[in-house]
Amino acid sequence: MAEKRYEMDMCSGPLLSKILAFTLPLILSSMLQLLFNAADVIVVGRYAGSTALAAVGSTGALINLIVNLFMGLSVGVSVTVARHYGAREYADVTTTVHTAILMSIIGGIAAGAFGFFMAKPLLALMGSPADVIDQAALYVRIYFIGMPASMFYNFGSAVLRAVGDTKRPLYYLSAAGVLNVLLNLLFVIRFSMGVAGVALATSISQYLSAALIAICLMRSESCYRLHWDELALHKDKALPIIRIGLPAGLQSSIFAISNVVIQSSINSFGSIAMAGSAAAANIEGFVYVSMNSVAQASLSFASQNIGARRYERISKISRTCLLLAALFGLVLGNGVYLLHDTFLRFYSPDPAVIEAGALRLSVICTTYFLCGLMDTLASILRAMGKSLLPMVVTILGACGLRVLWIYTVFPLDRTFFTLFLSYPITWGVTAAVHAVCYFFTKRTTLRRAQASAPSEASST
Repeated sequence: MAEKRYEMDMCSGPLLSKILAFTLPLILSSMLQLLFNAADVIVVGRYAGSTALAAVGSTGALINLIVNLFMGLSVGVSVTVARHYGAREYADVTTTVHTAILMSIIGGIAAGAFGFFMAKPLLALMGSPADVIDQAALYVRIYFIGMPASMFYNFGSAVLRAVGDTKRPLYYLSAAGVLNVLLNLLFVIRFSMGVAGVALATSISQYLSAALIAICLMRSESCYRLHWDELALHKDKALPIIRIGLPAGLQSSIFAISNVVIQSSINSFGSIAMAGSAAAANIEGFVYVSMNSVAQASLSFASQNIGARRYERISKISRTCLLLAALFGLVLGNGVYLLHDTFLRFYSPDPAVIEAGALRLSVICTTYFLCGLMDTLASILRAMGKSLLPMVVTILGACGLRVLWIYTVFPLDRTFFTLFLSYPITWGVTAAVHAVCYFFTKRTTLRRAQASAPSEASST
């Protein structure tokens, strides 16, 4: 089958080369997805002014708050499909795919409607300034028109990642990314549509990527082929997706709430500080997705090997992915900070905006590797079936401590530096607790599973 050249056997052979082969296309895909937002921010900052830049940039925390709950379910899709695929339970892969795709359509429509109608009230709760809120609300409403397509694409990509295919999502996002940039330039420069133009460009591009992933699944000759007339919510497949994915989504959403609290604090410094922080956050995203791609690799590799009962490979998968996440975070994070002036000028020529952005990068990018370790450990725990555990740890550690910091430490020294210092501190604490949970889980859960089926476990 033609698909075989895209699929990957994660249950045998050398790990480092296969993890890198899986991760690098995923990094490029994630960076292209970020370019949707980057193109928005750059074009609007240069051609629509600092107020429009602040409007677009300040919506990130709110968008993530709504989206992450639904997108977290894609984690459940990846784990469930990968386990069945690793165990060679191909009929179960088929029913899981059709359940997942229907869930993506329902979730996309629900998220889109909620975001569209609740944009302005939620932005008001965040303390968006009067000169920003109307444009920010317009951006969010148009952005969420594309949410059904975004959800479909992400669930479809989760299916492909589960079988080792990270290349075709890269191709599809490349096409969508080019379209997004072209439409940004057309709508903003030619038609002077401002924030409405960049939001519309993003939504249209999302529908293109969704259409391409749909065609891919429909034309597949493998067990994950999509037949529209077979879409159904199979209870035995939906429940594992929800059981694994919902805690991940809740974690991401509650995580986003803490970022909303921080965004509200940023808003109190005015539109210039908001614009600088928005530009810096956009740049940080490129570092983050590199580390998060490693975390996604750990999820797929660990899940397939658990499905195949290759328990002895889990420790090596964990060590390799943690090392890569830390390496990417240290090299890319510090590289971005060293070149911060160059990068920030892409977003705005305003010296005040650049200064605000540079301060944020100095705190976050230099310590970003801690976030990579935190996410990778959480992904491995989910692959081992422990989705509630990393959710609770993250809520209490990264989220709870961050909010506590905002209401206790930050008021004592109301500066940008003190505000952003909450990030590395909470990442470090949460990663340390995740590490303890990982070692305990590996010693108990995996050993019990291995002991229950010793004859089916293979040697490396």
